[in-house]
Amino acid sequence: MTIHTARRRRARRLAMATTAVLALAGMNGPWLYRVTADTYHRYRINTPEYKAENGHWETIEFPEEYRQNTIHAALLHTGKVLMIAGSGNNQKNKDAKVYDTRLWDPVRNTIKKIPTPNDLFCGGHTQLPDGKLLVAGGTKSYEKLKGDVKKAGGVMIIYNENPDKPMTLPAGTRFTGRKNGKTFVATEPVLIPRAKKIFDKSGKWLRNNPGYGRVYVEALKEGARYETGTEDNYRIQGLTGADARNTYGIAQKLALDKKDFQGLKDTYEFDPVAERYVKVDPMHEARWYPTLTTLSDGRILSVSGLDDIGQIVPGKNEIYDPRTKKWTYTDKVRQFPTYPALFLMQNGKIFYSGSNAGYGPDDVGREPGIWDLRTNEFTKIPGLSDPELMETSGTVLLPPAQDERYMVIGGGGVGESKRSSKKTRLVDLKAKNPRFVDGPELEKGTRYPESSILPDDTVLISGGSEDYRGRSDSDILQARIYHPDTNTFQRVADPLIGRNYHSGSVLLPDGRVMFFGGDPLFGDKANTKPGTSEKRISIYTPPYLYRGERPRLSGGPKTVRRGESATFATKDAASVRTARLIRPSATTHVTDVDQRSIALEVKKSKDGVTVTVPGNRNLVHSGWYMLFVVNDKGTPSKAQWVRVP
Repeated sequence: MTIHTARRRRARRLAMATTAVLALAGMNGPWLYRVTADTYHRYRINTPEYKAENGHWETIEFPEEYRQNTIHAALLHTGKVLMIAGSGNNQKNKDAKVYDTRLWDPVRNTIKKIPTPNDLFCGGHTQLPDGKLLVAGGTKSYEKLKGDVKKAGGVMIIYNENPDKPMTLPAGTRFTGRKNGKTFVATEPVLIPRAKKIFDKSGKWLRNNPGYGRVYVEALKEGARYETGTEDNYRIQGLTGADARNTYGIAQKLALDKKDFQGLKDTYEFDPVAERYVKVDPMHEARWYPTLTTLSDGRILSVSGLDDIGQIVPGKNEIYDPRTKKWTYTDKVRQFPTYPALFLMQNGKIFYSGSNAGYGPDDVGREPGIWDLRTNEFTKIPGLSDPELMETSGTVLLPPAQDERYMVIGGGGVGESKRSSKKTRLVDLKAKNPRFVDGPELEKGTRYPESSILPDDTVLISGGSEDYRGRSDSDILQARIYHPDTNTFQRVADPLIGRNYHSGSVLLPDGRVMFFGGDPLFGDKANTKPGTSEKRISIYTPPYLYRGERPRLSGGPKTVRRGESATFATKDAASVRTARLIRPSATTHVTDVDQRSIALEVKKSKDGVTVTVPGNRNLVHSGWYMLFVVNDKGTPSKAQWVRVP
């Protein structure tokens, strides 16, 4: 479907209005000051001089039938952007099993509906070595607030003391309290592993450690009289003999309390060429709000999330192998809050910045540090300012990636706190003793800041809100470009649309930046009207695209191995100053651990440039990259797609 935007019509109207303004101003200079502020502002931000200093924003609206509440977005090596909504934070869509994905081509300006096999809302995703996108987890069921829960329920932990066989209980299994006499029913099937035999060093048997499983149970009927007040031991109806003796349930209070979101185990690979989802082996753990991080060998680490009974996954992390399409647990357990910002370092360890989406205990797994996945050793990094305001903060690996410097941006208090941070924090992981130091401050406390690495080694930071989910009309209509070389912000053109919760940004192959989403809690400053999701797309054109002609690249190989060189044709070789490989984004909930910009060695000839890819596979992940060259005016070429096997 081709998208017909209002951009050209607006441009024509603005051109005519501007001509009239200038004509009248020429005849009567003071009249210019009587022109409305809005008209003059629109005139000013469209002048070449302003664009060359501040860049320019435009808005794209899809035809109504193609609009959706985009929650996730990823740039594919075809140049198209995959935009995933799933049920789109809409219970009615969930109930009707209406799940959405769109594929947008920013070059042809076309939009396509993609059949979506399950509710991928609030799952995780990352780029795979072959160019497919791995999508794992999502929403099994929405939260229910206290008052909406009609049947008393909660988590039942089921123990199996038999070391000789596991037990499988079907959905509908009934549990009756030995003390309270109340009966509850399992909403899902559950597997309880066999007990583990424990021996001393001499081989003498000591005891059996029971296996256990967890399942959500609820009362048979509605009403507060079916709640329980304390822990109880539950017998399982239908079991007899040794099975009845060895298998039992234990539950704390089962009540009409709030019921959290529940996650999915389902996993899919999205094929950019066939333009469809392909189901693969599911995860062992259901996950809602997980992070997927690429490891040095191309496998994918899945961490955190809420499970299929709405509890934080208790540190049981797992790895996906793209060759076998299967998941395996890691040997060690480590717990993080949901959507933790986890980045592979050049030494193969994992950096956790402390940024997260919030679910999970406020005193477990929140301190930033370096995690050795092999040994499970975790080294904390000190110096973080506003450490209690890290939820909904953003983290970006500053360009070039070889420097291994990170910026943590903004953030807010736990849960629905009104508090937010103006801070940016910097850390150099190549330092002998890494420590956070403060960078330049933002003007306002900022939750949900969006950041995109640009080809000229700067970072665009835009959007967000001061309060939780844009509450009290607190969206921040400001954008800045961060210059790592000078550690300074440059204020640029203000965005036209507020972006808060469920928003994101993606660098496009032509050097522009796409912004999507926004899911405010309320629609007015007084917080009396429900908010509506933002379905429009914003495109920001940075100042570097208004500073003359851009260098051009052509030819060259589609595949370049680590440590090897490749030559690309260009008549602009004399002006080329840098070359960068930029990994395409896969972003959601201010979490984009895929994006990184890698500096390449450049040699120039009369009619071309030769670039060399670094040899470190921890730095250069296998997969597709955008290759940009940048000239002496800071203007980038359009990207050439290159695959590193």
